[in-house]
Amino acid sequence: MNRKIAILGTILFVGAFLALFFEEGYIRMNYPDKKRYPVRGIDISHHQESVDWRILSRADLDFAFIKATEGGDHKDTKFPYYWEEAGKLGIARGAYHYFTFCKTGREQALNFMDSVPDEEGTLPPIINLEYSGNCSARPGKEKIIEEIVEFSDIVMEKYGKRPIIYTTNKSYRDFLAGELPEYKIWIRDIYWSPSLPDGRQWTFWQYTDRGKLWGIEGFVDFNVFNGGREEFGELLKKEPAADYSRSGH
Repeated sequence: MNRKIAILGTILFVGAFLALFFEEGYIRMNYPDKKRYPVRGIDISHHQESVDWRILSRADLDFAFIKATEGGDHKDTKFPYYWEEAGKLGIARGAYHYFTFCKTGREQALNFMDSVPDEEGTLPPIINLEYSGNCSARPGKEKIIEEIVEFSDIVMEKYGKRPIIYTTNKSYRDFLAGELPEYKIWIRDIYWSPSLPDGRQWTFWQYTDRGKLWGIEGFVDFNVFNGGREEFGELLKKEPAADYSRSGH
């Protein structure tokens, strides 16, 4: 009996120890192979209150997605500074917009364009589509798709690039599976290597929300690109107008 109690106690102790280390970001579920996914980056917002870009420049970062806007009128307070500093370091930058269910695609596109400059050599705009933190409204799938297309049509005219859609597994199943095949997907999966249910290939993978980097206070999201550096470089170029015409859906 004493031996069983000791074994159980050891298991509980080790489990608690691992859970603590997971919560604090010292261990994680995913460790994407660097040879398979050599292009790596982060995504940040005002939640990363303190970023020392001088120290961060020593990290092996290829890109940074930076939150610019949310809904029809919210603007991330850190965006102008983070956008400028990432550019100084030569890190490929992309701006993301948190897409709310309570505003039209047009309202949200105008908010995004009011905040994000059109600069050469930047990544496509990002539409962040998820339930977490969203408003209580729950329009149907067709309405969500309609508003995403409206947002995209407007911003493509300015930036010359079709947006990439960031999403969770649940939001993908509910809204995107089998829809909008011309859009690239940035998928969040902090537990497993992602596999989209309709067989579509993902372009970016957010593999942890507990990343740690010198120069950033607190946690930061880590991401990889599904391809090599040459393919990644293609994302920085403007697309031919025919590739992002309004007939994309």
